[in-house]
Amino acid sequence: MIHLIKKYASGICLLFILGACDSFVEVDLPNSQLTNTAVFENYETANAALMNIYAKMRDTGVLTGVNTGLSNELGNYTDEITAYGTASNSSMPFYNNALLPTSTIIAGYWNSTYNQIYAANALLEGIGNSKNLSAEDKKKLTGEALFIRALAHFYLAGLFGDIPYIKTTDYRQNSAVVKTPINIVYENISGDLQNAILLLSDNYSSNDRIRPNKLACRALLARLFLYRKSYAEAANEASAVLNQTGTYSLELDLDKTFLLASKETIWQFQSVSAGQNTKEGSIFIFQAGPPTTIALNPVLINSFSAGDLRRTNWIKAVSKGTSTWYHAFKYKEQNTTAVSKEYSIVFRLAEQYLIRAEARAFQGDLIGAKEDLNKIRSRAGLGKTPASTKEEILEAVLQERRWEFFTEHGHRFFDLKRFGRLDTELSSVKPGWTSTDSLLPIPQNELSTNPNLQPQNPGY
Repeated sequence: MIHLIKKYASGICLLFILGACDSFVEVDLPNSQLTNTAVFENYETANAALMNIYAKMRDTGVLTGVNTGLSNELGNYTDEITAYGTASNSSMPFYNNALLPTSTIIAGYWNSTYNQIYAANALLEGIGNSKNLSAEDKKKLTGEALFIRALAHFYLAGLFGDIPYIKTTDYRQNSAVVKTPINIVYENISGDLQNAILLLSDNYSSNDRIRPNKLACRALLARLFLYRKSYAEAANEASAVLNQTGTYSLELDLDKTFLLASKETIWQFQSVSAGQNTKEGSIFIFQAGPPTTIALNPVLINSFSAGDLRRTNWIKAVSKGTSTWYHAFKYKEQNTTAVSKEYSIVFRLAEQYLIRAEARAFQGDLIGAKEDLNKIRSRAGLGKTPASTKEEILEAVLQERRWEFFTEHGHRFFDLKRFGRLDTELSSVKPGWTSTDSLLPIPQNELSTNPNLQPQNPGY
């Protein structure tokens, strides 16, 4: 499955950077770095292997900030971004809702993410077998690897539905896996995260928050519980993060929200080198019109409430003659700077307020839900929400999430799916939209390599 045999092997070769790696195509157990215990003889090499997974997550797959990542492509897929240019623009199939099982981008989501999962499993097995790592080092590395495995499966399930949940590096077993029902996938994610929480500290290992801690695990767990409609648990996990007021707080100045030292950041990817900023800044920002590849969709621009500071601080207009286009301006650095100013943020505090608001509304705590909702509205320069009933508050939460999280890792797509609103919201603004577009196609190569992954998702 997932070309685990070849693609994972190459991923691990890069991961450990310790020499040549044999192919996993071999019938016998490959003589690769996966079986080389030297990687786990000390913390430095094991930690380097873990950091390499984070680099892969930053640069490839679903969370990357380049144009093939979810922040751009799911923005095109929904009503956040408009694609420009010719058919050679890789965003056109997403924008036109014309995705095919042969899409190289979709294959990249699948293969890159499972590659990262495989690397996390290799770490877990190596750490578990190590006789030299200290107990404290084992706890830290294991907790982070479990977080990675959970996060990767979470996004795969959101995109593809039922997917295999991989917990081993056994290439024979992995090459013939079957799909796991999404409810079981979610249970496995929850188990991995709860185990990670027991192993990790509340503290960060550095001030730049590039390594997930216990609270990053709880932030993802809050999101997971929300998606599973386990509202009491979602509210509790969000509260556990929000209560850490000595560590986190909303940046009242919106222009500081996405800076490297933002107090709102829960977890972010470190840039490749000092002076480099985010990939998102380089792909979303353009200086002159008309846009050559993408711009924000007028549907999004026109949806903002009057006086919303997110409209003025996080969006920038570019005009030529009588025409005006808009681009995302959350990350404000398009190029390198003397020192890095912005890292790509994966989890931030505002989401936890809106998770808790939604969860509280579903539980009937309308006062608490409005309090959380109003925290986000106040920061955006808006008055208190006029919503009063449960239904009105939930609608208000959905709209606030639209304005708060546009161009951030596909939140809009996942939110509309969770609310059962994909067809309602997108069929009128996306002429090619059909109800089966709620799932992406499983890559055709994977179905051909492992027939156990059949059937293909509906509509493809």
